[in-house]
Amino acid sequence: MKNSNKKPIIVTTLGTGTPILNPNRASQSILVEVAGYKLLFDTGRNVATRLKQANVPPALVTDVFFTHFHSDHTVGFADFWLSSWLPAGGARSIPLNVSGPVGTHNLIEGHRIAFDDDIKIRTKDQGLPFKGVDINVKQFNKCGKVFDQDGIVITSFEVDHGEAIKPNWGYKIEYSGKTVIISGDSKNDPQVSHIAKGSDLLFHSLGAARKEIQGYDDVATILQHHTTPVEAAKIFSNSKPKLAVLVHMVLLGKPNFPPMSKKEILETIQKVYDGPITIAEDLMRFEIDDEVKVVPNL
Repeated sequence: MKNSNKKPIIVTTLGTGTPILNPNRASQSILVEVAGYKLLFDTGRNVATRLKQANVPPALVTDVFFTHFHSDHTVGFADFWLSSWLPAGGARSIPLNVSGPVGTHNLIEGHRIAFDDDIKIRTKDQGLPFKGVDINVKQFNKCGKVFDQDGIVITSFEVDHGEAIKPNWGYKIEYSGKTVIISGDSKNDPQVSHIAKGSDLLFHSLGAARKEIQGYDDVATILQHHTTPVEAAKIFSNSKPKLAVLVHMVLLGKPNFPPMSKKEILETIQKVYDGPITIAEDLMRFEIDDEVKVVPNL
């Protein structure tokens, strides 16, 4: 059900959390609705439930794109995939399209094997169509254009998340002169500034801890994979998006040294960057037309 009318791009942050279990923040997943397509970037914990809360039946998602294979970006795939096949999830009757870097094929094949018995049972017992649970997989061994349909162009780009965490991708979504950047998990990668320059919406991850505990081995190990508030501020200053959005904030603490608050994070960034910025919550909605409009949690 695609149409040629130029309508706003709608982006919903389904999951804004981290590997830490938090009932208020599902792990990473962003929904982009554009030109009749519903595009899902990562399938973190609880994504199927968040889609339901956003009034988007999982079956209406046309394409899934993975950034990398940390579990907080993939662990919700089975629930999303199989729920979309069931009547309560919209009764998908055509294959789902899944794209990502090398490793995507293994991820999907593992799911097919794990749920083979369930699929056989439901096709026989409930008469569910096998095509509705089938998956078209596109695996890329290098970055570049991964989607080009009906005026929507999606390009992947490599992002530094640490030496051992490869591949790790971000995505640039372009449509009708509008641009959304999903940087993925990032270790202060300066190329994000270049790719996101002048974008309408830039989603960026962040890691932070108070100075008193930054020297602890466990804290330092985690922080070396993420962008600090000051580093993020410099990236935003260089790219100048219409709106910078913080997601996947890894905020570390120790006894007597609590994690930095959202207010402290923003104050630290705004000492360097004076442009528009917000911290995403689950189910926050962004409407991109002539300007970027933010709608709080649905």
